[in-house]
Amino acid sequence: MCGKTIERDILKEIVERRTEDMKNKGISFGFKLPEKRNRPVHSFLQSKGVILEVKRASPSKGDIAPQLNAGTTARSYAKAGAAAISCLTEENYFKGSLGDLMEVCKSVDEYEAETGLTGPAVLRKDFLINAEEVETAYFAGADAVLLIARILDDKTILSMAKKAASFNMTSLVEVRTDADIKKLSALVKSLTAEERKLIVCGVNSRDLRDFTIDLLKPCELLFEIRKIMGEDASVVFESGIRTPQSAAFVGSLGFAGMLLGEAAAKQPEIREKLVENFVKSSETLNSKFWLNYSQRLKNKNHSFIKICGLTNPEDVIYADSLGADFVGFIFAAGFERNVCGDKHNRFEKIQPVLKNISAIKVAVITDPVSPEAEEAAELVEQGVLDCIQLHAIPYSKVPERLLTLPHYFAVTDKTLSAEKDIEELFSMGEPRFLMDSKAHNYGVVKKHLWAAGGITPENVKDIQEMFSPELVDVSGGVEILTGKKDSELMKKIITSLLNQEF
Repeated sequence: MCGKTIERDILKEIVERRTEDMKNKGISFGFKLPEKRNRPVHSFLQSKGVILEVKRASPSKGDIAPQLNAGTTARSYAKAGAAAISCLTEENYFKGSLGDLMEVCKSVDEYEAETGLTGPAVLRKDFLINAEEVETAYFAGADAVLLIARILDDKTILSMAKKAASFNMTSLVEVRTDADIKKLSALVKSLTAEERKLIVCGVNSRDLRDFTIDLLKPCELLFEIRKIMGEDASVVFESGIRTPQSAAFVGSLGFAGMLLGEAAAKQPEIREKLVENFVKSSETLNSKFWLNYSQRLKNKNHSFIKICGLTNPEDVIYADSLGADFVGFIFAAGFERNVCGDKHNRFEKIQPVLKNISAIKVAVITDPVSPEAEEAAELVEQGVLDCIQLHAIPYSKVPERLLTLPHYFAVTDKTLSAEKDIEELFSMGEPRFLMDSKAHNYGVVKKHLWAAGGITPENVKDIQEMFSPELVDVSGGVEILTGKKDSELMKKIITSLLNQEF
């Protein structure tokens, strides 16, 4: 997608249509509810766990599992080790209903009776707009309700959370914007200590206005939520997880819960692995890197700047002094800018100055099992370098050790598989990647573009205006001789980017 376009606000559509349906069908949307709740309230997410979702369809994907049986699916989720089950009850876009919710609750009760085990809690996931809907969820059997801060004002979200607490139900308060964070803060201040214990916070990686996904958005807000709710706050990572690998990545970030929809509904064969990988994963150097990057990103008002292919300490120091956010070094045999190996022993001269460099220091490798890659990995483990760029390397070819180190992939347009590569990286839980295209074919990247390839002081403004890149990677465009940066060209391009807002 090139340039800035006016996007459809799907969230607004859903809420407006649902509100109209409620006027016509009533608060229960035509379903007969029990006059009295017939099951105990289950505690919601008391320890690290996965919320698996009963989901037939979505606005972004259309039909996902249209023939899904809510009760049967809930039982399989309980067997897979789900800590909770989310049941969508929105009818028009997600093809759910309160009937599904009651079937899920019945199935959980049957599972408990047959096994003697405590079943998962049940969340009513919908675009609820008033306290009466919370009461409806209670009588239908739900143990928790989703409250989307984006569609609720301060007064309404408070009344809904208090109503839920009066039933001993948990409120999963979903936030995504700075305005949502302010609502969460106001809510927490207005609740009693006992009511606050029944608040769990969720951050949706999917923007409900246009349904695009950013895996770093929950990371960005995690620290702010903890400031409001305490370091022991239960925070749920919502949406965007498709594979056991991406589940493990999210589990390493410090979230108490992960909500899975499409992956769990469509692929029953990986449900247990999704749960296991999230629950068992722990912090890695890679997860620490991306948590820190998300905080840098939140405070940034212009594209990040990476000066790559640096070969001498003078250029490194100058790039950093100008405000470069990343500096890159080639660890690959056969490249003129290579700083590693017998022939090019340049890194020994560069290393002493790195302790005073504030920019993120990146090793670029092209062969994951080469001696150069081994040296790069050791330098990252030692803290000399911060990150590894896996340049034009397929995900399947990367050793597990490198995946636990701070890293990102670089995709090139030299093959016909760029879009396929991008899709695979996203599904594996890679939050960002570099698109290296000398032809500037950046349109395959919808958002959060990291752009490289033939970028110069002369064309950087046009690239900025057309694609709004999150990061601009420059190498040959600021050189007169290969490997030797030109100070005036570096100053020109960095100054240009610093003066242009996202």
